[in-house]
Amino acid sequence: MNEQDFAELAAGYVLHALSPEDTDAFRAARRQHPEWEHYVTADAATAALLAEAVVEVQPPQGVRAALLVQIAGSGRPVEVAPLSPDTAADSPLPPAEPPRRTSSGGTGAPAPGGWRPRAWFTLAASLVLLVGVGWGAVFVGQQLNPPASVVALNEIEAAPDAQAETVTLPEGGEATAHWAESVGKVVLVTDGLPEIAEDKSYELWFVRDGEPISAGVFAADDGSATALLSGAMEPGDVIAVTVEVAGGSPTGLPTTDPIVAIPTQDS
Repeated sequence: MNEQDFAELAAGYVLHALSPEDTDAFRAARRQHPEWEHYVTADAATAALLAEAVVEVQPPQGVRAALLVQIAGSGRPVEVAPLSPDTAADSPLPPAEPPRRTSSGGTGAPAPGGWRPRAWFTLAASLVLLVGVGWGAVFVGQQLNPPASVVALNEIEAAPDAQAETVTLPEGGEATAHWAESVGKVVLVTDGLPEIAEDKSYELWFVRDGEPISAGVFAADDGSATALLSGAMEPGDVIAVTVEVAGGSPTGLPTTDPIVAIPTQDS
């Protein structure tokens, strides 16, 4: 999957609208290319903005019927007469109205008068996101900052002294440490970390002359993560990961054997 394909699928992913096959392919590409994460961030923010504040306009003809089938969840088409541009604004919604969310997050009786055009346009606009990244995603992407780990990874990869070291994990995954002395940052990118319990955390370490120094904790999504280490690396450090209690080792020292150990070379 190239970057253009990833960008086009990102909108469908954040709306949970991809097929199982596309979802698997998208997640694999997401693990392999953490530098593309800004597409997911931008599309998620765009979908949220569309749901919060849009101009009240009538959606295109035919969209209402398709949306009603999905919202009602009945699996049966809803009879909706086509609307002409002259009558669209004044035409009432069909009797089969979708449920609305209550303040507690559940569903309740439809609001008086049915859904306003604003709500229909919000849903219709969300469907447009499935086609690709529109102007809204581009605008939001320019305004939002990607995660610090992704920013650091981009800085490292752009540096003339960028270095990386990869090790294979026992279960077949990979872990790669990225660093650059000129940037002064280290980022660990993983794919295939073992699953851990909810009350556990992955903890990062600089192992220097046999002494471990905690570099923060991180979480993984399906075994994949892009984590920025806290603190400065020194030449010859080993980048390690252990599984600790949630929040990190209470003693400040590893309590388990490392599941990742990446040696770095002296410069």
